[in-house]
Amino acid sequence: MKTFLSLLGLTALLTWTGPAMSAVNIFACHPEWGALANEIGGDRVSVYTATTALQDPHKIQARPSLIARARVADLVFCTGAELEVGWLPVVIGQSGNNKISVGKPGNLEAANYVPLQEVPALLDRSMGDVHPRGNPHIQWGPQNIQLVANELAKRLDYIDPAGRAYYDSRLASFTQRWTQATKRWEQEAAPLKGVAVIEHHKELTYLFDWLGMPVVGSLEPKPGVEPTASHLTELVEQQKGNPAKLIVITTQKDPEPAEWLSGQIKVKEIALPATVGGTPGAKDLFSMYDDAISRLLAAEKPKS
Repeated sequence: MKTFLSLLGLTALLTWTGPAMSAVNIFACHPEWGALANEIGGDRVSVYTATTALQDPHKIQARPSLIARARVADLVFCTGAELEVGWLPVVIGQSGNNKISVGKPGNLEAANYVPLQEVPALLDRSMGDVHPRGNPHIQWGPQNIQLVANELAKRLDYIDPAGRAYYDSRLASFTQRWTQATKRWEQEAAPLKGVAVIEHHKELTYLFDWLGMPVVGSLEPKPGVEPTASHLTELVEQQKGNPAKLIVITTQKDPEPAEWLSGQIKVKEIALPATVGGTPGAKDLFSMYDDAISRLLAAEKPKS
């Protein structure tokens, strides 16, 4: 009887084909890439997202739990452009997982496949926390998302060749839906063109550029430097000659500086999701854009 039960258990193990055994394990550094991995990978991938929507992506620590997750990953899917330079190299190095080393198919840096904005001509620490390769907050450019999706599908085809047709089909479906959504967003957001904004940090640069919303000021005196009383006072004076219509921050940021400035210059302040999960409405990539655009339109609309 004991032998029979052992054989039965072995048979069940050999015939099990559920997702836990067939999945490609993806370690996504940020929620936007976790969401995209689920869009393209579907049931053939298992996605672990290393950070939350309310964490500052510049200030993540290489925790043991992240190292443990990286140890079993088939693909590390991150932004690159040095956004994760303070923690990811340690995680990968201590994981002992050669598959996800830089330069290997199991290491995908999204920023390598999109045109980066704000690439500095010169590097000087007096300029603040400037990213040497350009602005890494690429999730707010719809075309960027599509370019990264294309590369992600190629990586999954390589890592899991048996799923090639499945991944390619999901990419085609995503591309069709994303193209249609982008056209709809551009139509809906047309009233935002020319609406000047004050930002907190340069994490919405690609969104503002896409929608044609000029940035006329920043709550940060320098990139990565928190707002100061003297700088906010200077912004009040600057508004007399170059006024903004909105103050836009993300839900990752302390709202107090924006609220203070709003009260001084009588301009609405709003908070957008920095990534998927940043607001209750931003449940995936599509609704992240829906939510951001609806919030901008509602704030820009004059009070009746």
